[in-house]
Amino acid sequence: MRYVLMSHVDNSALAAMAPEEFEATMGRFVSFTQALAESGVLRGAEQLQPADTATTVRNRQGEVLLTDGPYAELSESFGGFWIVEAPDLDNALKYAADCPAADFGAVEVRSLAGLG
Repeated sequence: MRYVLMSHVDNSALAAMAPEEFEATMGRFVSFTQALAESGVLRGAEQLQPADTATTVRNRQGEVLLTDGPYAELSESFGGFWIVEAPDLDNALKYAADCPAADFGAVEVRSLAGLG
């Protein structure tokens, strides 16, 4: 079964890091991704640009409304994702626990619906 591991990062925690700590943290994300790839479970992964670069689209009463920024103002923002192949949720949760985002934010785990 395929699962998506969604990284939700605490922006204030990242902003408070010294430059060398930030670089080390980014290196941990690279190492995490490489470990998933080397184990053969990684099916895809992407890092997102910062949430303040987002544009939110809403259709209301026949009008398209565009808003600069993310859908909601939150202390944590969606930073990226990994798609992994795992035999069950327990294994997917073990991968998520190894993700650096779990140390200063959260990692949401969901199974993919398998529509395509």
